[in-house]
Amino acid sequence: MNNAHQQFWKRLVQVNLLFLCFTFHVYAAQNSPHPLINILQNTDTVFLQYQQDVEDNRILLARYRQGLYRSDAEAFTKLAQSLTIYRYVIKAGDDLFSISARCTIPYEAIATLNRLEHPSLLQAGKEILLPSMPALFIPNTADTDLERLITSAHYEQSSFTIRVYPAGKAMELYCFPDQDFSGTERAFFLNAAFRYPLPVIRITSGFGLRKNPITGTVKVHEGLDLAAPIGTPVFACREGLVTSTGYNEMYGNFIIITHEGGWSSLYGHLATINVNLQNSVHSGTVIGTVGMTGQTTGPHLHFELRQNGKARDPASFLPGKGTN
Repeated sequence: MNNAHQQFWKRLVQVNLLFLCFTFHVYAAQNSPHPLINILQNTDTVFLQYQQDVEDNRILLARYRQGLYRSDAEAFTKLAQSLTIYRYVIKAGDDLFSISARCTIPYEAIATLNRLEHPSLLQAGKEILLPSMPALFIPNTADTDLERLITSAHYEQSSFTIRVYPAGKAMELYCFPDQDFSGTERAFFLNAAFRYPLPVIRITSGFGLRKNPITGTVKVHEGLDLAAPIGTPVFACREGLVTSTGYNEMYGNFIIITHEGGWSSLYGHLATINVNLQNSVHSGTVIGTVGMTGQTTGPHLHFELRQNGKARDPASFLPGKGTN
């Protein structure tokens, strides 16, 4: 086959692939119940309708706060009927806060509806859902520390259930209208707070003076020992930069992550290290697995927090004790 024929067939394949992608996009758009906003400007008629829906829902919420409905049931029925969900594809230069400002909807509503764990997870080209009502949205099963915090804080408050279709897949969420993040929830979302580094928490040795189980000497234990089976995933406790990895006699395989505000975290006795030096990590990124390398009598994670080089008790900076 000569070069001209090769170029022809290559171009034909490219055209067919583009046609298939276009066809799929049109099919998805036609079968989505959520209207698509092309641009967050008044020149877009769908965006104008979205703005009107937001204004109408703010009026309904104001009436609810003023006690103008005969019952909460009546109010929530009206709110559930009035809530509409739109779609929008992230453009270059967009971020969560600029989208929130354009939509006059709190960023918490957009973040929880899309199950975002951090503002940086919005990427150009990604389709997100936009609610027409200030609210928090919680899935039936909370999968992240943030979702568990919100569920715990708001479970006694009134809500209604909605069904949305992110990426064409049906998902049910609880809608808590007119709610926003607490200070703790906001700190978690903005990565100003810490999370536990394991999915299930069982503290076997706390921070402070103790007898070393290997040497028998009494000294300060500068972290927490968290028991877990070998191979359990270990999470970054907060957004940061991997500044040290390696092996030493005491900690075995270890990772150190540097965080803003002079903080750092250490993860010791690892079986595997899944990150490299200078990697940026988010809160909840899997960085390794639990092992029993170094000085240890059984599988567990040794976890330290330091502020400006000084060891601090992690239990004082973490939410509760996770799941025991």
